[in-house]
Amino acid sequence: MQGPPRRREHDVRIGIIGAGNIGANLTRAFTGLGHEVRVANSRGPETLEYLAAQTGARAVEAADAPRGADLVVVTVPERNVPDLAGVLDAAADGTVVVDTGNYYPRERDGRIDAIEGGTPETAWVAQQLDPAGRLRWVKAFNGIEAEHLLSAARPSGDPQRRALPVAGDDAAAKAVVADLVFTMGFDPVDAGPLADSWRQQPGTPVYGAVLDADGVARALGEAPRERPAQFTA
Repeated sequence: MQGPPRRREHDVRIGIIGAGNIGANLTRAFTGLGHEVRVANSRGPETLEYLAAQTGARAVEAADAPRGADLVVVTVPERNVPDLAGVLDAAADGTVVVDTGNYYPRERDGRIDAIEGGTPETAWVAQQLDPAGRLRWVKAFNGIEAEHLLSAARPSGDPQRRALPVAGDDAAAKAVVADLVFTMGFDPVDAGPLADSWRQQPGTPVYGAVLDADGVARALGEAPRERPAQFTA
């Protein structure tokens, strides 16, 4: 992705499902940019009053987060994804969905056979939550620490500005996410289709790395196809 991504003519309506560290800081980042955000977790909107008061986001039930959204973020542990069946039913056909998730079989998620067999994590999430394939899925924000979503942001041209990979099958959907990444203070790097999104999964050279755009592109190219042993069940 060369140069600043195209600016949207209006604020983005964003639904966030999952309000852990990543979800909460994305809420802070997106509302800080003037976007309209609905945020939800598994415990109910009343448990998110602090975040709503802090950011101006609207706390809602999970099934309402995608309603009317231009973009939905799913940021939940892989082990909890099957419990969310139907949560995207209110999303309009073609809605962009960003998955930030990572598979940690030993420390959190347990064994997921399809991922162990080579299905990229976001492709698996899409199969669970969008079996009809109505939505446009993008993998992003999975390899950066939550606090760095806010503290590591830098203006364009800053020599310390960090780059983040963005993978997906739909070019227009990736452009929407790339624009968000750019305006948040990071340089987006096209990481290819979802079939190649394993290149940014845990244990790969780009995962957690602090790199510029050229460094991210190199790291993606150097990723080994075999999942590292510490990230297998």
